[in-house]
Amino acid sequence: MPAPADVVFDAFHYHLWRARWDSLVGNARVVGGAPCPFVGAETENTGHGWLRGLSMRTRFVSFDRPHVAAASMVGRSFPFSRWAASMRHRDAQPGHSVLIYVYTIEAGPKALRWLLEPVVAWVFARQTRRRFARMHAFLAKHAHEVVAWQRTEHGGSST
Repeated sequence: MPAPADVVFDAFHYHLWRARWDSLVGNARVVGGAPCPFVGAETENTGHGWLRGLSMRTRFVSFDRPHVAAASMVGRSFPFSRWAASMRHRDAQPGHSVLIYVYTIEAGPKALRWLLEPVVAWVFARQTRRRFARMHAFLAKHAHEVVAWQRTEHGGSST
């Protein structure tokens, strides 16, 4: 990514930034109104564009700014019977970082898994690549805005 790990982390997890670039999730909010998730927080997420009819509730099991965050789906949400993901961030060269996104999905209902899962896996992988390409483009142009915001919110970068 064309920004340090703490900038990338905040651009993803603070919803005021994410709303400007995310092509997969059209609306994300922390239940209770916090500006970003935390361990134990639940989020409500609705799809973006042609996926806006989909929604999912997640619970964060890890949140260690700016290094790692992980969440899993609460309950079920068609077409998923199971979903979990983690993001690891680490600085690379000055002004750049590596984001490692790992996810597990299972489509449902179980009786239709053989039919649904290949399609769901393909769509999710494609949309995930598109999503992170948009994040990359956003950060290439607007990372300085996130940095300025961090100075007021966090007293500067944490890295």
